This record gives sequence, structure tokens and C-alpha cells, in this order.
Amino acid sequence: MGEIKIRRARAADVESIVRMLADDQLGATRESTADLAPYLRAFELIEADPNQLLVVAEDAGEPVGTLQLTIIPGLGRGGALRGQIEAVRVRAGHRGTGLGERLVRWAIAESRRRGCALVQLTSDVSRTAAHRFYQRLGFTASHTGFKLPLPADGQ
Repeated sequence: MGEIKIRRARAADVESIVRMLADDQLGATRESTADLAPYLRAFELIEADPNQLLVVAEDAGEPVGTLQLTIIPGLGRGGALRGQIEAVRVRAGHRGTGLGERLVRWAIAESRRRGCALVQLTSDVSRTAAHRFYQRLGFTASHTGFKLPLPADGQ
């Protein structure tokens, strides 16, 4: 492993990011590089929003880790900003090197720099190893999350 650089993602990184998202038991069923068009449209929206940061960890010019950080304004907690970390992934060959921790610590520091009062994230209930990882970094399991899929046909 060479010198790792964390930088803002570029459109050229999208395929590598999607491959990382697809490289686990959950992502394998919902992500695919067969058609990058929807991912590229999402990337354009992310890039256009100043409260969104999609970053990659780069090793020798190749994306080997990624996460998305969203800065959420809200009225709760006295009008506090929150940093929301999503989609933390590290390429298989770089797992166990501390790169995931480095990415999350980068997101925490960036949230602090932007004036956030807290950093939050969600993790699928089946990702028990990820839960231990986040707890080791100081996160507390504090809420129960709910999701409601919205079918494309509006039903």
C-alpha cells in the first residue's frame, strides 16, 4: 500500500465506487456496473449540492475506499448541523489496513470543520462487524431506524 490520499470523487471514479458498493452481501443484490447511467446522474446531483461530499481514498491513482458525507441543517438541538456518514466501503485488498478508520475520522473532522454538533450514521442490522468498528470509534447505538421503499410506479 502506497501513500493514501483522501480526495473529492470525480465522475471517472464512479465505476470504482459502484464496484466497492457491490462487493458485500447486501450490495451484491442491489448494485451493478452494467449500467452506470443512474449512478452518474446521482453523482451529478451530489456534486451540485454543497452539503454533499463524496470522497475516495486513493492509492497509486486508484480509488480503494469511499464514503459520502452529508451536512444536514435542522431545527433540533438548537438549530444544529449534523454530519451523516453513508456508504463507507474499502476495496477488499485494502481491508484490515486502517483505511476505513481513516475515512471515518476524516468525515468526523470535516463535520467538525463545517460546524456540526454531531456525526451520525446508519448500518444495516446484519453488519455486526461494522457495528463493532463504529463503536470502537466512539459511536453509540442510540436509535432504531425505519425504511419505506417507494416503488417507481408510485403504488
